[in-house]
Amino acid sequence: MAEDSDLEKTEQPSQRRLDQAKEKGQVARSHELSTFSILLAGGGTLWFMGASLSSHMVKLLHDGMTISQDLVFKPELLIHHLYDLSADMLITFAPVLAMLFLAALGSPLILNGWLFSTDALTPQFSRMNPMAGIARMFSTHALVELAKAMGKATLVGGIATWVIWHHRDDVLQLATLSTTTAISQMGYLVAGSFMAIVGAMLLIVMVDVPFQLWDHNKKLMMTKEEVRQESKETDGNPEVKGRIRSMQREAARRRMMSAIPTADVVVTNPTHYSVALKYSDKGMSAPTVVAKGSHLIAQRIREIAIENHVPILEAPPLARALHKHTEIGDSIPEALYTAVAEVLAYVYQLKRYKTEGGSRPDAPGNLPVPAELDPGVAA
Repeated sequence: MAEDSDLEKTEQPSQRRLDQAKEKGQVARSHELSTFSILLAGGGTLWFMGASLSSHMVKLLHDGMTISQDLVFKPELLIHHLYDLSADMLITFAPVLAMLFLAALGSPLILNGWLFSTDALTPQFSRMNPMAGIARMFSTHALVELAKAMGKATLVGGIATWVIWHHRDDVLQLATLSTTTAISQMGYLVAGSFMAIVGAMLLIVMVDVPFQLWDHNKKLMMTKEEVRQESKETDGNPEVKGRIRSMQREAARRRMMSAIPTADVVVTNPTHYSVALKYSDKGMSAPTVVAKGSHLIAQRIREIAIENHVPILEAPPLARALHKHTEIGDSIPEALYTAVAEVLAYVYQLKRYKTEGGSRPDAPGNLPVPAELDPGVAA
């Protein structure tokens, strides 16, 4: 049962899946929105440019039906006359065509923004499978599209019938008007009819756009197994990441161990903690921790220190404080300056003793370690 639930598409699509689908040209599309935008642009242009268009149409009609004597006797001029009429017609309707072009180009941007993908142009031979085509014909999506087409035809057809019936007297009256007045009146009737149909299309768009967004989202739904696999691909396989972290820790440990021979002193607990300190008056404002560890690592630090003749000082409170409040490469806290200064003074005296002889210095005791920095006291 658990395996079956993992194969069900119950998870919302991730942003990565949405981006991949968009790169392939798989986005939500609403043909009704495009149709609505084109009708709105065309109807609005006809409405606002009705007077100008009607006057230009009257002029085109007059020029087209007027044949001069030169055209009768010189047929070669007829081609130029037709060319001029065609150019005038194109210029007259250029604003309408431009608005239609912008509407057709801009309507998809409303849903998905600018998108160009060559994947959508790649031939898919799987779509040529007749069985798959029959299955698509009887799919839920096809039934929804059929219902939508029937509803659109009913709604738009009903609105168009109402508009024609409502303006039937105005249409019949066009025959009694002069040519100029009839063309102007016809332009307003056509524009008004367009706007009425656009109003009907708006209702269809308000239903279709949410449905297309929902349907697109549903197609990209993911199974739990796909979510886990994508998480591995994006964040990395947990086992691989764990192995990498282990290797990083091992490399850091090797670097730390290689720095112990350069330390001035190793402060120990004596068995639980070990902290190696280094100080130089050239470039260091305070002593620095070059290595630290607990238990087995602490033991290994002491062994390397012994092998390389690095002094070891048993100072449990200081060792606990340094281990707790510093990291490798950090300078020691200011509150421990005095205690560490006594340790370094002892180390320098010990070095002088080993090279020059004399009395062996006594190891410092009761180092001034603030109680709030000592985990042993706080516990």
